[in-house]
Amino acid sequence: MRTTIEISDDTLRKLRELAARRGEKGYSRIIEEALAAYFGGSLGGPADRRTREERLLALEGSISDEEAEEMKERIRESRRQWRTP
Repeated sequence: MRTTIEISDDTLRKLRELAARRGEKGYSRIIEEALAAYFGGSLGGPADRRTREERLLALEGSISDEEAEEMKERIRESRRQWRTP
């Protein structure tokens, strides 16, 4: 089903970039996935038929290398602060 939504230019740009990284022509599947996640489960759309591995692989490139390094550093820092028995 087609519908019209209003989103910011920045959000639309990010949707298009993510779709391109995933090799998809449009961003309907991304919207469907986001709505399924928001509603806490399956919406019965085509994204539900993908395997767990396919869904994980689709996330590749969804964060920048810089964001990934920041996350890794935060994890390392939290591990340094762990107390071991």
